[in-house]
Amino acid sequence: MQKLKRDKIFLLLLLPTILYYVIFKYMPMFGIVISFKQYEVFKGIWESDWVGLKHYITFFQSPSAWNLIRNTFLIGFYSLIFGFPAPIILALLLNELRQNGLKRVFQSLSYLPHFISIVVVTSMATMFLSPTNGIVNELLGFLGIDPIPFMQKASWFRTIYVSTGIWQEVGWGSIIYLAALTTIDPQLYDAAEMDGASRGKKMWHITIPGIMPAIVILLILRVGNIIDIGFEKVYLLYNPATYETADILSTYVYRTGLVAGNFSYGAAIDVFSGVIGLIFVVTVNHIARKVGENSLW
Repeated sequence: MQKLKRDKIFLLLLLPTILYYVIFKYMPMFGIVISFKQYEVFKGIWESDWVGLKHYITFFQSPSAWNLIRNTFLIGFYSLIFGFPAPIILALLLNELRQNGLKRVFQSLSYLPHFISIVVVTSMATMFLSPTNGIVNELLGFLGIDPIPFMQKASWFRTIYVSTGIWQEVGWGSIIYLAALTTIDPQLYDAAEMDGASRGKKMWHITIPGIMPAIVILLILRVGNIIDIGFEKVYLLYNPATYETADILSTYVYRTGLVAGNFSYGAAIDVFSGVIGLIFVVTVNHIARKVGENSLW
């Protein structure tokens, strides 16, 4: 009680975040029960008939199930492999800039795309990649290469999704690493310089180990979301011509669960995605705890 009284101001500051998670994250978990029922709106949740694992079995027996899982995993995996290191690299490069004015300019320019809505980003991608007057195909034509219909080719969808995501979030993601860099003792750099260490060696032996706790924690959280691909961006970018590589679990849930009104079936697929994400988080956290000292728990 003494600690609660002492830290009451900080707890009040934390209260909005706690309420957000309780209202929008934990309370909706009650809806998981409809994945085990044949939910009917007019009957309600409790009056709807129990069907057990019927919807889960139906999903795994459907011909599109494994393609959906593969597409979701590959997009999440590529976003992790190429997107996760990008803000770390940017933070390290910004940290090496000695001119504070130039550093602030680059920081501001890298942050700006984060505040652009996904609708605008996807519209920009569509315009830039247009086969008729898009700037990318204009450049290809200048080099003597025939125009490529990027948005109509399934093979290009993952590249477009990942690259636009990196462009939009790389600056914002670097903020936490830049903050972690400020905690490194400057005397370590002075001692290394006296020993004749180059800038590359100081980065490798001092800077990167100094931000490694932040890297590990964010990696664990990022792996947990590898299956949780944002619905909005995929929905705005894909079309029937790119379903082969673009159709993922969340878009399939939208079409079958909300549009077709099969709420129980859609809930079952969403629960499956959540379980996979939980398994990933627990596994990576266990590995991180075994390998080093940094982990979520």
